[in-house]
Amino acid sequence: MSHRLESPSNIWITGAGSGIGEALTRALVRGNHRLILTGRRSEPLEELCRVAPEKMLSAPGDTTNQEDLRQIAQVLEDQGDLHMVILNAGTCQYLDVAEYDSRIIEQNVHTNVIGTARCLDIALPALRRTRAKGLPATLVIVSSSAWWFPFGRAEGYGASKAALTYFAHSLRADLAHEGIDVVVVSPGFVKTPLTDRNDFPMPFLVTAEDAAERIVSGLAKGKNEIDFPKRFTWTLRLLGALPQGLVDRMAANMARKGT
Repeated sequence: MSHRLESPSNIWITGAGSGIGEALTRALVRGNHRLILTGRRSEPLEELCRVAPEKMLSAPGDTTNQEDLRQIAQVLEDQGDLHMVILNAGTCQYLDVAEYDSRIIEQNVHTNVIGTARCLDIALPALRRTRAKGLPATLVIVSSSAWWFPFGRAEGYGASKAALTYFAHSLRADLAHEGIDVVVVSPGFVKTPLTDRNDFPMPFLVTAEDAAERIVSGLAKGKNEIDFPKRFTWTLRLLGALPQGLVDRMAANMARKGT
């Protein structure tokens, strides 16, 4: 039986200033949890904190910047036992292969993979201190369902999310004996400022508020894999399981139409 979120918990959320992170913040504070919010811009975080100033604390910073993270580490320690970390900060940059630029790949990997990995420099020691007291500790990594199928233009984004999911699954294996849960969240299309820039149809699009409710519900139920909406994620899984030659032809046809 899961004991996650049963009682008021201290939770650190990255990418909290907009999109899924903001919606998660609002959903969790309604559950009486205490939140430490991180994002690159301090203004959205401060605005969020005004919703429930006694339950939320702004800790702005760039998750790829080690100096920023060292400052946030002190904030986390000052707030007492850390029960859950939700690493949600990320980016999505698409590649125009006709004007190939490896910096697009680098930007996706640097923010989505390296930024998440650097957060663990300060998150893991905090979660370990919590577990040492016999309290539950959970690490949540927000990935994506995009990497299950090779979409055109998504070389950088999809590769970064594939790496991030593998990273999380390996962490789950290594941290199991310490009793630290590792949860992977793999959303489909969610309406956020990032997806608002997309210039293509987004099937089964859900709101950020819907996504947050699904994530909180999955966490409370003790799930270690949370993916949604099911019609979309199961379709991608089935397509990805087809023979590779067929997958290649389908992806190429979709890419040509997209161009």
